[in-house]
Amino acid sequence: MNKYKETFGVDISKDVFDVHGSVSGRNQFKNDEKGFASFLKAVPQESLVVMEATGYYHYRLAQFLYKNNVVVSVVNPLSVKRFIQMKLAKVKTDKSDAKAICQYALVNEVPLYSALTDVQAECLQLFRLLDSYLKKRTATKNKLHGEETLGIPSKFVYRSLKRNLKHLDKEI
Repeated sequence: MNKYKETFGVDISKDVFDVHGSVSGRNQFKNDEKGFASFLKAVPQESLVVMEATGYYHYRLAQFLYKNNVVVSVVNPLSVKRFIQMKLAKVKTDKSDAKAICQYALVNEVPLYSALTDVQAECLQLFRLLDSYLKKRTATKNKLHGEETLGIPSKFVYRSLKRNLKHLDKEI
């Protein structure tokens, strides 16, 4: 089912990423530009690199590999979790997760990743920021309402919440 010379499963964390190659086995790299470059050297032509969507951690590596003409797939973590559960794996470590991601990619057809343009990436960041501001504004309004409901709100707290609300409205 797999048409690639080697398939790599990658488990990414804040500081490092663990890799398991279907041929080359296990390795670990720093989650920075030097680590990315070292990993790139270890990836043969016509290989597939598969990683879970991890919020922020997977993004830089996926973009880096894609821009260096490596075939990349970013998969849903829940799919991999279910795959691991089906195999009745009892041990869960970064190393075992990388191996499981590799095995998952070997037996499943995984979607190929296409990198965001710089404009798309900036828009995504702006939408995430806007979403964060909207959630904070709602929380501040709820807190303000709660303080008013007390009947005798602290003037300091009331003013602080009002300033915060005004600031959030300005940012939005």
